Amino acid sequence: MISDDKGPFILAGDIGGTKTNLGLFARGKRRPVLKALETYQNREAPSLEHMISRFLERCDVSISSACFGVAGPVKNGRCKMTNHPWYISERKLKNRFNWNRVRVINDIIATAYALPLLTRGESFPLNEGKVARRENLGLIAPGTGLGEAVLIWSDGQYIPVPSEGGHSDLAPTSETEMALWQYLHQRLGHVSVERVLSGPGLFIVYCWLKFTGQEKEPIWLAEKMNKDDPSKVIFEVALVEKEPLCVKALDLFVSKFGAAAGNLALTGLTRGGIYLGGGIAPKILPKLQEGLFMQAFVDKGRFTPLLYQIPVRVILNDRAALLGAAVCAIQNKETG
Repeated sequence: MISDDKGPFILAGDIGGTKTNLGLFARGKRRPVLKALETYQNREAPSLEHMISRFLERCDVSISSACFGVAGPVKNGRCKMTNHPWYISERKLKNRFNWNRVRVINDIIATAYALPLLTRGESFPLNEGKVARRENLGLIAPGTGLGEAVLIWSDGQYIPVPSEGGHSDLAPTSETEMALWQYLHQRLGHVSVERVLSGPGLFIVYCWLKFTGQEKEPIWLAEKMNKDDPSKVIFEVALVEKEPLCVKALDLFVSKFGAAAGNLALTGLTRGGIYLGGGIAPKILPKLQEGLFMQAFVDKGRFTPLLYQIPVRVILNDRAALLGAAVCAIQNKETG
C-alpha cells in the first residue's frame, strides 16, 4: 500500500494490445520517479476503467494528473484500440475518476516523451555519431505495426510530433527487394514499409523466401513455427542456430529497418539522434550490431556524410512508454 502523505501522485499507463502497465509516479528532480507498478492482462478486465480501479485499490492516493499511452490511433482524446475491443477516452476517464487533467495519447508518442530523459545505460549505441544538443530526435519502433515519431526542438523544449510514416511506400533498393515488392504488390496493391518492417512483416518475408524456393524450410523448423509465434521463432533461430532461411529473412528485415530509420532521420533532420524502440529491436541487438543496419542507414547518396554524424541508439528500457506517459502527465499539469 502506498500512503498519501507524500503526494500528489501521477498515474501513467502503457496500454498494449494484450497487456497493460500502470505506474504511480512522483515528481523527481530530473524525471518522474516510479513508486508502484502493476502489469495486467487485458483479457482479465472489461475496460481500462475497471483495471485502473483495481490498481487504485492497492494505491490509496490522490492523483493530480494522468496520462495513458495507447496502442491505437488517438484523435481528440479518444481511441478505439487496434488489437483489443476497448474504447478509451479522456472524457470517460475524467468522469469516472473525477480527475481534472487526463491525457490519452498514442503509445509511440508516449515513448517519444521519454527519449530526452533516458540515461546512457537505458539505450545502446550502434554507431559513434556525435550527439547534437537541442536538435530534433527521431523514433522508429517496429512491433505489431511500425510506429514513427519526431521530437522537434522549439522554444527550449521538445515537442513530439506523431507520424504515420509506417504506411508510406516501401522503396526497394535491390533486385531481391524489387522481387519481394512485386510479390506483395500483386497481392495487396499498395505496399507500405510496415508490410515488411513489423513482426507480421518478418513472417511475410520468411514465407516469400520459402514459397519462391530461395531457401528450404527444415521439418523441425516447420514444427517449431506451428507451436510458437512465427516472428519470435525467426529471431531466435536466425541468431542462435543460424538456420539459412531465418537468417536471410532477418537480414532483409534489418536492411529495411536501417533504410527506414535513415529516411526518418532525413525527413525530421534528427541531428540529435535516432532511437530504435518497440519490442523487436532489443531482441535482435546482436544482428543490429553486425553492420547491415548501419550500412542501409547511411546509404543515402549525397547525404551519406550527414547520416554518419547522426547517433543511432537502441532503447533498452522496456518501460520507456510508461515513463513518457508520466512526463506527458506532468507537462499537462503545468499547462492545464
